[in-house]
Amino acid sequence: MASEPHIIGYKTLGLTLAALLVLTGVTVGAASIDLGWVNVWITLMIASVKAGFVLLVFMHMRWEGRTLRWSFLATVLFMAVMIGFIFWDVAFR
Repeated sequence: MASEPHIIGYKTLGLTLAALLVLTGVTVGAASIDLGWVNVWITLMIASVKAGFVLLVFMHMRWEGRTLRWSFLATVLFMAVMIGFIFWDVAFR
């Protein structure tokens, strides 16, 4: 079953680019403020949001089927658990 191609408008691409640039500025700003151990979590959250924008718009995940979306979410969940184990290990050494 062939799906019809989708075309992303320049407005969507421009807004996504603007959001990525703003989030990059927020990342630089967050790096200049010393919040202790919270800095790592803040930068990981910002990076996750930026990766989500890239994935949804530039890699067309927004227009894919349910199976591919669920497999992606399962991968992200697995990665989050593994990163959580690493932080847990470092915190309790």
